Amino acid sequence: MADDDYSAQLSWQSQSKDNLKVLMDNFSPAQYDRFEAYRRHALPKQAVRKVIQQSLGHQVSQPVAQIIAGFSKVFVGEIVEKARAVQQRRGEGGPLSPDHLREAYRAYQAETGRVGAARPIRSKKLFVR
Repeated sequence: MADDDYSAQLSWQSQSKDNLKVLMDNFSPAQYDRFEAYRRHALPKQAVRKVIQQSLGHQVSQPVAQIIAGFSKVFVGEIVEKARAVQQRRGEGGPLSPDHLREAYRAYQAETGRVGAARPIRSKKLFVR
């Protein structure tokens, strides 16, 4: 890697860390606790790999499973945040209920279009009663 590329990479990383610090300084205590919990937890790579292999019917590499686990974590985070908004809009408190998650998933589908494969695999659906 050229020195200019390396310097640019370090500069970008430093700027990203500064931006994250500014963001975290403006979090409410509840937001900070949720963010810390989000950063500490990860989806088990072996479990994700097993689900992928069952769905696709063939082996996938560990890096592919890590990438899908990362995207899945972001998806779960978005659904939880939407569910929190649903809960707040309804004026409810406490832990999230399945109804909050179902409504958040419906809102996510309405915003982004169809979620998942073009055809459901083996008729599996998320958040079904």
